[in-house]
Amino acid sequence: MRPVIMFALVVAMVAAVVAAQDKAPAPATAPAEETVSIRSTKDGTMEPAIFYCPEEAKPGGKKAAPLLVGLHTWSSDYKQNMGYFGECRKRGWVLIAPNFRGINNRPEACASELAIQDVLDAVEYARKNANVDENRIYLTGWSGGGHMAMMMAAKAPKLWAGVSVWVGISDLAKWHEQVGKGSGYARNMDVICGGAPGEAKADPQYRARSPLWVLEQAKDLPFDINAGVRDGTVPFIQSIWAFNALAKANGHTGEALTDEQIQTMTRTKAVPAELVKEWKAEPRRRSAILFRREAGAARLTLFDGGHEMDVNVALDWLAGQSKHKAGMN
Repeated sequence: MRPVIMFALVVAMVAAVVAAQDKAPAPATAPAEETVSIRSTKDGTMEPAIFYCPEEAKPGGKKAAPLLVGLHTWSSDYKQNMGYFGECRKRGWVLIAPNFRGINNRPEACASELAIQDVLDAVEYARKNANVDENRIYLTGWSGGGHMAMMMAAKAPKLWAGVSVWVGISDLAKWHEQVGKGSGYARNMDVICGGAPGEAKADPQYRARSPLWVLEQAKDLPFDINAGVRDGTVPFIQSIWAFNALAKANGHTGEALTDEQIQTMTRTKAVPAELVKEWKAEPRRRSAILFRREAGAARLTLFDGGHEMDVNVALDWLAGQSKHKAGMN
């Protein structure tokens, strides 16, 4: 066969293949996150949320998937990109990221009864619209989301298989003092609670919206508390107070950090000499662990960092928690 004819045949064959590919249907894409509206069972308000369900966990499917409830920070809302969706997509988990009344700058938000119900309603929405593994419903959040995660752990302890909290606020009145009355956060709290700490009408609100005073209700719940010793927004002592409350609730009062140890760490931003051996390396963390202690099902990790969260590390720990499993990893 002549070279010219052979070349023409090859060109024709390539063109046919390309044409066939052009006409072939595009491959199916993975499910994407979507914005949904959820009616509050408390006041009827339609609250938005981000929802994601992997194909294999669609309703009626044979495979149940873990559910992650991911909470936004103090000054953001449900649209905040926390990295929850990317991690859930990689792991094949269902995700619901509720709004729970949005930014914490009004009484309806910030661990109000309405906001608490919003999170519970979001869980129910996910249960109805995905095949959720009831033994692996997880909760996480950082900063203001850590505050709300602690509150939800106490308000619905039997719901969660594990709770991972990062740089969270446990005591609002103390945080008001720590950030200073002229700060934006303090002004937010003044509006939320109806005044500053010490005012008779406001004090009950500060207490009711602070998880520290109800954390004993989360007794024996696998609880992962993380804080950076150089956090300039939420001092890490807020996390220590939460850990100490859980240590007491879990019957491990001897594992609570002492006032002297707390004062030393607060002053030096370092771990006291008698505690430096209590640590564990975790290669996937961005910031090195300086101290770790467990008290029953609760653990405290202090790391050499600031106001931050490692979402993948939080989900690594949560993945090891199940209601079928006693204790913690």
